[in-house]
Formats: sequence, C-alpha cells, structure tokens
Amino acid sequence: MGKTMVYCLAAAALVAVGPIATAGEASPIGKKVENFSALDFRGKTTSLADFADSKTVVVAFLGTECPLAKLYGPRLAELAKEFAGRGVTFIAIDANRQDSDSDLAHYAKEHNIEFPLLKDAGNKIADQLGAVRTPEIFLLDGSRTVRYWGRIDDQYGFQEGGIAFQRSEPKRRDLAVALDEVLSGKPVSEPVAQNQGCRIGRIKQPVANSDVTYSKHIAAILNQNCVYCHRNGQIAPFPLTSYEETVGWAEMIGEVVQEQRMPPWHADPKIGHFSNDARLSDRDKALIAKWVENGAPEGIPKETPPVQQFAEGWQIPKPDAVVYMTDEPYTVPATGTVEYQRFVIDPGWTEDKWIKAMECRPGNAAVVHHIIIYLVPPGVTPTGQAGRLRSNWLGAFAPGLRPQVLDDEMGRYVQKGSKLLFEVHYTPNGTESQDRSYVGFVFGDAQKVKKEVAVQNAGNFTFKIPPNDPNFEVQSDFVFRQNSVLLSVSPHMHVRGKDFRYELIYPDGKQEPVLWVPRYDFGWQTTYQLTEPKILPKGTKLHCVAHFDNSPDNYANPDPSKEVSWGEQTWEEMMFGWFEMSLADQDLTQPATASALRVKEFLAQADSIRLDDQMRSMARAALENDKTFERCALQLFELVPQLDRVCVTAIENDRLRLKVLYERLGLNSALRNRSTVAKLAGQSLADYILGNQVVVNQEMSNISGSIMRSMANKDIRSSMHVPVEIGGLRCTINFWSAEAGAFPPEAARLLEQVARLMAEGAKVAQK
Repeated sequence: MGKTMVYCLAAAALVAVGPIATAGEASPIGKKVENFSALDFRGKTTSLADFADSKTVVVAFLGTECPLAKLYGPRLAELAKEFAGRGVTFIAIDANRQDSDSDLAHYAKEHNIEFPLLKDAGNKIADQLGAVRTPEIFLLDGSRTVRYWGRIDDQYGFQEGGIAFQRSEPKRRDLAVALDEVLSGKPVSEPVAQNQGCRIGRIKQPVANSDVTYSKHIAAILNQNCVYCHRNGQIAPFPLTSYEETVGWAEMIGEVVQEQRMPPWHADPKIGHFSNDARLSDRDKALIAKWVENGAPEGIPKETPPVQQFAEGWQIPKPDAVVYMTDEPYTVPATGTVEYQRFVIDPGWTEDKWIKAMECRPGNAAVVHHIIIYLVPPGVTPTGQAGRLRSNWLGAFAPGLRPQVLDDEMGRYVQKGSKLLFEVHYTPNGTESQDRSYVGFVFGDAQKVKKEVAVQNAGNFTFKIPPNDPNFEVQSDFVFRQNSVLLSVSPHMHVRGKDFRYELIYPDGKQEPVLWVPRYDFGWQTTYQLTEPKILPKGTKLHCVAHFDNSPDNYANPDPSKEVSWGEQTWEEMMFGWFEMSLADQDLTQPATASALRVKEFLAQADSIRLDDQMRSMARAALENDKTFERCALQLFELVPQLDRVCVTAIENDRLRLKVLYERLGLNSALRNRSTVAKLAGQSLADYILGNQVVVNQEMSNISGSIMRSMANKDIRSSMHVPVEIGGLRCTINFWSAEAGAFPPEAARLLEQVARLMAEGAKVAQK
C-alpha cells in the first residue's frame, strides 16, 4: 500500500487521523479501572494491584509495528525516568493479535523500556479501558480512576487529510502536564487530548460463510497494490504477505482505504492519466470494507494466490551492480539537526554505462528522509557543491518514489570513470543510529539505446514567503528549446507546501493541464509517470504554480512568524517542478553529427531565449554569496549550454585575484583558488579589467599572459570578459567554454546583460 517513513512519519502509514472521541470511542474520563493481570514477554505475571502504593499509574497501549508507537516508545521511557521517585508507575500493554512475545522483547530492548510491557491476550484489558489505538494513554489516580486520556504530547501527528507533521519539539507535553496536576491534587486542565495512531488488532469472530474472504478476494488486492512495499526488507513498517500478517491490521486497512489515505496517491483524478496510478478501484474498496465488517475471515487457505515474486530485497529486477555510499556506516546523532551529508564513492566503472533501472535504498529507514544521487564526471575533485548541478541528477529515494524500469530504447547515461555522490538527508529520531545506504543498477544495452532520459525542473529560487501567510503563490517555468518528450512529473516542496499544479503552454497559445495535487504532502515524493508521454514542439512552456501555508494552522510549520526563502533544510522551502524528458528527434544509434555541438544547439534555440524575471532577479543577487552565485550559474548553464565556467576576477592591491567561481563538473581549468594572486604585467586578463570594452576570444591559442595560456592548455577554448566595478574594485565577469567559437553575437548579448545585472545588483546591495 505504499512506502512509509517509519520514524519521521513522512508517510503516515496506516495511521488514523481525527479526534479521539469518534464513533465507538466514548470518553473513559471518570471511569474506575478494575484490577487486571497479564503476562509480560518474559512470562512473568503482572497485575495492576501490584502497584497499590503508587499515587498514579500510566497505562500505555503500544504496538510493536505502529510508526507512532515506535516514535513514542523512547519518549515513554524518558517520562518514566523523569517521574521516578514521585509515586508514578508506568505499565505498557500490547493488545495486538499480530504482535508476538519476541516482538515485544525486541521493542522493549530497542526503546529501553524498563517498566512492565504486558501482552493482553484476547484484548481483555483493552476492552475494559476502551482502548482503540496505539499509542494511547490512560492516566489513573490513586483510586484507579481515569483522569487523563489521549496522546503523550503533540510533537508528532497528522493534519487534515492525513498529512503528517513533525515538530522539532512538542508544544504541549500533555501526559507530563496531567501527571503534575494529578500529583499536585489539581483537576486535569485538559483531560482529553486528540489521540492518533494505529488501530489495535483485536481478535474478532469472523462471520461464518462470509461471501468475502482473504484467500478468495483480499490477498489478490494486496498482492496487486500493497505487497510491493509491504514485505520484508522494504520500507513499509510491516508485511502483508500472508493472512497471519494481515488479519491484525484489518480494521486499520479498512479505515485508511475508506479515507483514501492508502494506497498513497495525491493527484486529482480529473486531471492527467498516469501509468503508476495507485488508487484502488471502487470494487476493491467495497470488498475490503465488507471483509473488515465480516471480521476478516480467512476462507480456504489453498485458494490463496501466491505472493508476487520480486528480486530479493529489491523493487527492481536483480541489480547488475550495487554501490554503497561509504565503506563504513555514518553515525546519526540522537537529536538535533543534521546538515545534508554528502558521500562520494567510485563504482569503478571503466566503460560508459546506460542505466535502465536503479533503486536507492536507505540503510536505516528510521533516520533517512531522502537520498539524491548525482554524477561526478571524471576529472573533477569531488566537493560538497558537486551535487548541485541538476543536469548531473541520476536518481533518488524518498517516500512515494517507486523505481522505474525504462524500455530497451531509453537509458540514463553515465560516463566511464564517473563517481557517485550520495546526498543524504537524515532526521534524528531520539536514538543514536547508523546508516549505510546504497543503490542498485540494472544496465541497458548501449547498442539499443536511442534516447537519453534526463531529469530537469521548472524551479523558483527567488521567492520570499511572508510570515503568517496561509496561501502564498509561487510560479516557475521551463521552456523546451528543442522538440521534446515529457515522460513524468514530480512536484517538490517542503513542509509549508500546500498544493502544486503543472500545465503546458504550447507555442500556439493552447494550454493543457498535466497534474494537480490539491493537498501536497511532503512525506510522499511521488513521481507521476504519464501513461502516454507528451510530444512537445520546440518553444513549449511547462508552467508550474504552487501555494504555501506559512500560517499557524499548518501544524508542520516550524515558525509561522518568519519570512521563508529558498533553502535545503526542511525549515526552509523549495519550489521545484521536477520532470523527466527526452529529445523527440534523438536517435543515439545513428552516427553523431556536427549538429550535436552545443553552440549549434544554442543557435537553434537562440530566438526563443529571453531573460525572464526570475533570471534577472537571480543575476542581481548573484554576488551576494557563493550560493547565490552558484544558483545563477546553474540557471545560466541551462540557457547557454556551451557555457562551462563563470567567475569574477578583480584587481586588488595591484594584484589580480579570483573573487568567485562556479564551473561544470569535470572541467579541467586554471585559476581555481581564491588565495592565488598574479602580477598585472603581461596578463591579458588584467588588461580586460582595466579596459572598458567587452572582449570575446573565440579561440584561445594566441592570447597572452600566463593565466590565459594555462586556461588554453587545459579544457578552455574560448572566453568572454565584461569589465565592471564591484565594491570599488575594477573587475571582469568572465565566461568560459570548452568549445571554440562559443560566443556568437546572440550569446554575447545575453551574457553581457547578465554581467551588467550582476554588477548592478552588487552596487544596489552596497548602498
């Protein structure tokens, strides 16, 4: 039924949403609890009466596989220690039919549970207290009367529509507050708090001769729609590959299917058609509802269809190669914020590869939020910035992303000698953990590949979301400058993301909607694969519109009082309309011709290239810091594909110095260190700075000066230099290419505009 981030709740897997006092869940406040007894996982009998001297007793219903119960296991252990010595006893109860004693033992060890953890066989204790979900708390006073009922705190939970939220810390520690109040002899200020969690897997008596059974109906539905992720070794928190594994989750399955939270699918069904549409049919939903209503009968076991077979541990066919991010695991701290971690590994590929399928897998799904894998072409020293070049995106893992197997005529290209850069986002979960994530590849036949599949995006880097704004709009565009094929779309925002729309605007003005996600959920990063790829004529625009909720009503909002701009961390925001594409006219099985050169490609598109408002804004902000310069350069590389390097050089204290630089991965160039200084005499680059004319060198072989000669002796074949003044210094903004003749008039005019905007923005910033 989908992928699930177990600890960071990104997927809300089979977890209920809504107020605690729903139908069949009457409030137990004021109810006196009679003595109960049960065995713990070691076989020892424990009774409520054993703690007659305790001033209060916390009864916590838990489940070993429920994502929320896993999150709150360590929290309960912390609370037990916090209130030790104050006459408080903690008792945990597991009433799930699907949880064994060994499951309880593992849960207790994993979460440092030292108080009793009892197995409620037959749900007798759960029935007496009226417990419905896990985790669910009943706080009993000295007379064993229920004084508080509900959640532990409000750090983790779900908003309307089942969208998960995770605060950096709780705003209200409901159980701790209630304990303090009861111990102080005060009324509980909030005796009932919204409780969310997995339904307890009670033992029920199935209806005899039910017309719907697991073996005849439900197993086939699960095999087709759920087992892809709900099997051992996959990201879902529990398997659904047999009746024994499934029956305890029957009510939970019925609930999330009825509420259309599982299988996860967020696209409006009225817009677009997608080959990976995960929605269940009305017939399947009706069968599941009837099966649950009838007590989840098994039927005749021999009628159960076999479980779909997968490559062991994989969702793709058996990989031809598996590459780990590091030789040794990375240690994720128990708490705090972990900056994006980047690991570069050499797969040792000595020949070009065409990737037909790939699957990124977290080594520890409890703490890995997402993984992006970039290519580091040969000839470049890997750095933390290497992964920011979007054209080098290879693949990713995130909840909701299902690996795609391309047909024989398509592939993702990897140049021999390339390294892989793993960019990993970790979310600490309260326990120090280790991770060693990895990726598997299935290679295609280079003789059959006709088209390269590339990942691009319509992105916006310049937005600023005002404080407390519940519906801030951000737009972005991408223009297809060659006849292209649109294969898939994948919207990306962070926790303030509210909705996202894609539409195509054709050269004749016709508009066509592609995707509408009315309730965006950061927890699910779905790639929507078009059932019929769209053939797009040159000049077609992909237009994206998104809205953000920066208000207090968004429970996932880290701080509604702050203005929010672009950034990598989840408390910042992104607006990317990612998509996969290929070139309509490309046939790699045919011999390459001169028309494939980047300058010719640029000239073929030049009449449609304009500096839009976003590019102008990015150019004006480019010299604020290294990151803004990098963003501007990345956008510029898309507009002018033959461009390989952008830098600023200045005359400072009668010396020539590099101020800022960004270049394509794999480029072999000189003047890369900002600490390097050069004498002015004999340097053409110094003459360009002191002059007042734009200089274009379409061929570098005869340019004087050690710097220019060093460039020419490496990869650089042509250059362009725009003299400007920045911060009182004479400078040039320099553009470089590995191709000769890279700066025809069309490119020169465009790049000069960008350089003037950079200098203008720097001047305004100084004032």
